[in-house]
Amino acid sequence: MKKGKNRFFELLTRFNASGKIYAPLRDSDSDEPLRAELFSVEQLKQHAADLARKHRVSPERGRDRLLGRLSGNELVLLEARRLTSAAVARDQEISPAGEWFLDNFYLIKEQILAVRLHLPRGYSRELPRLSA
Repeated sequence: MKKGKNRFFELLTRFNASGKIYAPLRDSDSDEPLRAELFSVEQLKQHAADLARKHRVSPERGRDRLLGRLSGNELVLLEARRLTSAAVARDQEISPAGEWFLDNFYLIKEQILAVRLHLPRGYSRELPRLSA
């Protein structure tokens, strides 16, 4: 595994604003892209109904973690951009997704700013929470 790639996965596995450890999104020696079958509209409806049947909403409200989590995710995204940009600077090949990420990072940044602007502190406490 390349040093930069390893550093990115290290960040994904350890960073969380509340101090908890995240599982890695992907941690393998393969540079092969992830592939998955896309659900049709009917499959999505069925999957949503199955999930809804399996979960119960708690009468208690959760903690206010949304904006803290957003800040943590922003740091991971900034590090991913830095690592991807460094790979490009070293003339390393990057995936089409990496190219899209670099070309459109300004859109991601705009969405982060919009969330900070439009969602007040405490907003996530008002959202329903699952029992289990």
